[in-house]
Amino acid sequence: MDFDQLKEFLDFKAEQYEKREFLLDDPIQLVHRFQKKEDQEIIGLLVSTIAWGNRKSIITSGEKLISIMENSPYEFVMNYKKSNQKLDFVHRTFNSADLDLFIRSIKNIYLNFGGLEKAFSDNVSNIGMKGRIINFRQIFLEIEHEKRSEKHISNPLQNSACKRLNMFLRWMVRPHHKQVDLGIWKSISCSELLLPLDVHTSRNARTLGLLTRKQDDWKALEELMNNLRKMDINDPVKYDFALFGIGVNEKDLFNEPNYS
Repeated sequence: MDFDQLKEFLDFKAEQYEKREFLLDDPIQLVHRFQKKEDQEIIGLLVSTIAWGNRKSIITSGEKLISIMENSPYEFVMNYKKSNQKLDFVHRTFNSADLDLFIRSIKNIYLNFGGLEKAFSDNVSNIGMKGRIINFRQIFLEIEHEKRSEKHISNPLQNSACKRLNMFLRWMVRPHHKQVDLGIWKSISCSELLLPLDVHTSRNARTLGLLTRKQDDWKALEELMNNLRKMDINDPVKYDFALFGIGVNEKDLFNEPNYS
């Protein structure tokens, strides 16, 4: 396919797969259960953080997180005290100690930084989404924590593609008119968003000639985003639905992906 044909193909696939039915099998369904902005933010950050493995297992673990927080994430976080609350949670390498850090850090961000949106949108020292993520990570890790937990907040300065944070940001920022993403953050533009790159979307991007770099890292993400912005400068991350949807639904072309 030449550029125009590829754009037409991806526009069609993005439109085909960005529909409310997408929620039936995707972890973002858990965020849609809540109406309060803070509840959506907290569940969104936690569920996107554990988004590796098959989607069914992610949803099951997300259900457990909601149960632990007694179906009121914001209230639970703001009333949380490590000394008298025990957490029992494991999803892959994310365990109770990591969850404790996340809850304490999120509480700190709401108390001292104006909330999760403000922690991302207030960024005076670094430019672009990379800068926003770096700034957020510094804020997130300012409280006492175990070193091992830092791996759950990816660092673009170490060339990580930051898939889970970019997934969370897509959920929060992109408009709700297709009833998939929530569009509850107005301070960040869709044009800034970056695709949640993993081994599956990157494989599909390479198959379609959108990506040449072999490693799935920040440099690969930048290369892919440069190509996607040529197709839609205002909302390039809509093509996440195309690249992921092809893998899930068109098994004659691609194998069904897990999150990774």
